[in-house]
Amino acid sequence: MNATLPLPKYHQIYLVLREQLQEGQFADGLPAEIALSRQFGAGRVTVRRALEQLAAEGLIIRQAGRGTRPAPAEPSPPSDTSAMAGLAKTSRLNGLLEKIVTASLRTSVKVIEWRTIRASPSIAEALQISLGAKVRKGVRRRSLPEGPLSHITTYVPEELVSGFGRLELSNKPILRLLEESGIELGRAQQTVSARQADAQVAQALDVAVGTALLAVRRLVYDTQDRPVQWLHGLYRPDRYEYQMEISQVGSSNATISVHENLSG
Repeated sequence: MNATLPLPKYHQIYLVLREQLQEGQFADGLPAEIALSRQFGAGRVTVRRALEQLAAEGLIIRQAGRGTRPAPAEPSPPSDTSAMAGLAKTSRLNGLLEKIVTASLRTSVKVIEWRTIRASPSIAEALQISLGAKVRKGVRRRSLPEGPLSHITTYVPEELVSGFGRLELSNKPILRLLEESGIELGRAQQTVSARQADAQVAQALDVAVGTALLAVRRLVYDTQDRPVQWLHGLYRPDRYEYQMEISQVGSSNATISVHENLSG
């Protein structure tokens, strides 16, 4: 764990597990306390306190002899389709693709994972597919000459990735590969926040467990408004900077320009 954070160790573990639960990583149940203790380098009492806090908030269900599993998700409120229609007009991918490709030229890529999985509830909802449908999961680490930059997890409907594999994935961004396979890219929804590194990401990015990372989530649609890619990107803030430039502040016609800066 990150000893420099002004947080008790159990709370750091709680924050990491809460983020993983929100991402649907424990569809088959959480690891046992002893496994979590090894993962976080903490005692079982510390891990148990983190789990108790998650249970108290209704995020997990703990049953003797049956382990620990995520609590059933509550139904999502209906979305404001009229607002999304307006957003679609100003969130086209025309320039974003080239910015992603340009930024990637300074990085090297290691493909950590490229396999078919079944869509969890969160993945199915994002990609607008059936629960349990086949999805291709890709996990990549991008690095600068100075060291690791980002840990990126991408989900794409299985039928869209038949034309490329691990080799192509190590040389080109998935958006470029989708475009080359005939997908006409449309709009994108994106959120930027922060999250703490879990043990797996911490090892990949060479940081301590619990280190704050810049978190980018991007849902990309084609021109038929069909979701084609759901991306979760985690970036070291000392090597990555995200800038937005807004034109015509206060105008309903304002546009947003995104710039991704790599440093180190």
